[in-house]
Amino acid sequence: MTTRYRRLAVTAAAATLLPLALAACSDSGSDTSASSDETSASASASPSDNSMAGSGATSDGRPFGPGCSAVPEDGAGSFDGMAKDPVATAASNNPALSTLVTAVQKAGLVDTLNNAQDITVFAPTNDAFAKIPKADLDKVLNDKAQLTKILTYHVVGQRLTPEDLENGSFDTLEKSKLTTSGSGESYTVNDSAKVVCGNVTTANANVYIIDTVLMPKS
Repeated sequence: MTTRYRRLAVTAAAATLLPLALAACSDSGSDTSASSDETSASASASPSDNSMAGSGATSDGRPFGPGCSAVPEDGAGSFDGMAKDPVATAASNNPALSTLVTAVQKAGLVDTLNNAQDITVFAPTNDAFAKIPKADLDKVLNDKAQLTKILTYHVVGQRLTPEDLENGSFDTLEKSKLTTSGSGESYTVNDSAKVVCGNVTTANANVYIIDTVLMPKS
């Protein structure tokens, strides 16, 4: 009898402990799985979040256009360097705009442009000025009144974004209008001058570098 009672007692104890052991294992497995799931979710979310933040930080407000490759990568003439200086000073540090800078100096417009607030400058490249026959260009460069008229025709009294240029008509400092059209990264001014490097920022202006000198109608 004693042996039989002992066997019953062992069997009862085992029956009692088995569900507890199974429950403990089940709880432990659940915690591990949940922890693993949270880690996996965190790992999968992080790259996506970082990617979104990065794309937003790098895609807005950047200069665009084939001519931008001619801008120095660093120094005062780079995009970062020009952003720190007023527009006439910024242009003087860009080798592709040296003829324009000479014209601005001859017209006595350096201080006017540097002291203006929130303007847009359509800046012809050296190649744009080279399209003008040398005799005609020399004549204009030595006629301060005519030179001032031409240069101020390239300046609008507000900062223009690329979206503003899609179908625009703007008053210039010369007191007449110029028109713009285009979309994306392709824009034209007065149906003749193409923007080769757009959305360049200086301390007081937005600059659109163009491949043709604009001429006022009168």
